[in-house]
Amino acid sequence: MKYIRNFAIIAHIDHGKSTLADRIIEICGGLEKREMKEQVLDSMDIERERGITIKAQAVRLSYKAKDGYIYQLNLIDTPGHVDFSYEVSRSLTACEGSLLVVDASQGVEAQTLANVYHAMEANHEIVVVLNKVDLPAADINAVKKQIEEVIGLDASNAIAISAKTGQGVVDVLEAIVTQLPAPQKYNSDKLCALLVDSWYDPYLGIVILVRIMSGTLSNGMKIRMVSSGKIYIVENVGYSVPKKIMTEELTEGEVGFITAGIKEISDCHVGDTITNDKDPSDLILPGFKPSVPVVFCGIFPVDSSEFDKLKESLQKLHLNDASFSFETATSVALGFGFRCGFLGLLHLEIIQERLDREFNLDIITTAPSVVYNIALTDGTTMQLHNPVEMPDVMKIAKIEEPWIKATIIVPETYLGNVLSLCEDKRGEQIEMNFSGNRAIVVYRLPLNEIVFDFYDKLKSATKGYASFDYVQDGYQEGDLVRVSILVNGEPVDALSMIVHKTKAEKRGRALCERLKGLIPKQLFNIAIQAAIGGKIIARETVSAYRKDVLAKCYGGDISRKRKLLEKQKAGKKRMRTFGNVEIPHKAFIEALKLGDN
Repeated sequence: MKYIRNFAIIAHIDHGKSTLADRIIEICGGLEKREMKEQVLDSMDIERERGITIKAQAVRLSYKAKDGYIYQLNLIDTPGHVDFSYEVSRSLTACEGSLLVVDASQGVEAQTLANVYHAMEANHEIVVVLNKVDLPAADINAVKKQIEEVIGLDASNAIAISAKTGQGVVDVLEAIVTQLPAPQKYNSDKLCALLVDSWYDPYLGIVILVRIMSGTLSNGMKIRMVSSGKIYIVENVGYSVPKKIMTEELTEGEVGFITAGIKEISDCHVGDTITNDKDPSDLILPGFKPSVPVVFCGIFPVDSSEFDKLKESLQKLHLNDASFSFETATSVALGFGFRCGFLGLLHLEIIQERLDREFNLDIITTAPSVVYNIALTDGTTMQLHNPVEMPDVMKIAKIEEPWIKATIIVPETYLGNVLSLCEDKRGEQIEMNFSGNRAIVVYRLPLNEIVFDFYDKLKSATKGYASFDYVQDGYQEGDLVRVSILVNGEPVDALSMIVHKTKAEKRGRALCERLKGLIPKQLFNIAIQAAIGGKIIARETVSAYRKDVLAKCYGGDISRKRKLLEKQKAGKKRMRTFGNVEIPHKAFIEALKLGDN
């Protein structure tokens, strides 16, 4: 075990985690030169297109150190975006140390702080690495000072590297071997393994990534899942280099994957303990804290016959991404679907795109909302996930909305823009500090203001230079109302939303205007209205197709023309009374697009 090192690479978005992982794989000979490509661990198309890591990937490498010994390095490359922080915290549980990568030209960013705190909570030894030192804008001494001031880590021994050219990467490997601890031996010799991750393979079934805490996991062994009590026989044992290599067994301290003919997705709980069925271990691992979804939205199939396919697809995705949840929901406008919980808007977007690409599904998503606590006049409380389920105003004593504590790091030039944006979103400033030419601003903000378009507006207000991270900060009472959208007098539940009273009219008017351009004309006028309870706060009208009934009316008294027009008017009134307005699915998708003004 003393020659094993399990470590994760943590950093803010675009600071070079995946590129450093590429160089380490190359130097250790995990792949041949001809097999290498950029960001080799970002295996999903969507990761490569967006240039972000979504799934943490684990690889095993062999490294001959300067002391002459050969070490087994288990590397986990983690995501940098705030929406995938659960993925990061899970990966860190399987490791003993971390490489903290900081861009030498940009310095400490919001997610750098968040990920360091995750590593500290996991009691990790941290090695500081300054990347991109070959850039003209790199300022090594200033960034070292910033790391010490902002994070409080000693950066005097920080390793200066360029992951792109490979400069200094061997020093990083030596630091992993000399500064990071080996896995600790547990008192037990019985098998105890942590289920770190799982994914679905069309040929092998469910594949499980495990970290062996004690004992040995071998081919043909009968294993037991502690949480469900289910028993399976191990069929394959292996590890990734990143090519899949099959082996006979995994021993304590190692990270690898197994398959055991697991068919039921519900049997794989991330954070579960796996043990030998014949000689079970008494040790039950604490597992992971369950992720708490902060953004909810409905997902419905465009074609209602694809409901079962959507359900199966969501189950397979949940296996690979335990941080999103789903339950069955119904909608008058959209039929049967699911109410899903996500860690943020990017997370929502990625799941949506994966459903489209990996499972070839056409889906509609409703407007995102957050969870509200409602105290009723009869003394009971309820949690509100969907605006449609909001009780009558007369029964509500108070509504509490979730708030977050946001850390924004921004160059001084754009500080004014950030402050005015936060004030516009009902923010409360907590503190403001300066480090060099950058400001670190901490604000309390209501989460429902963040989920719509805050991130997009922040990026445009600061030309992309601001970094943003947040943690939940409890609930607070707010003056909130439900805005319902009525089309031809009928409420459209999929477009209901809960907003602050001061913003209700603006948000309702904007949605009515957008729907006016999306709903096709009928032979009668269509009223699109936004309402709070029985009070209409905004209205737009889709004008009717008009037949020229006076075309054949030549000369004569004006009363003849008036009579024809009155007859047409009465007919249209009758049509409006009995006519149903079909809102096309395309109109729903366009109306619910986020961040569009």
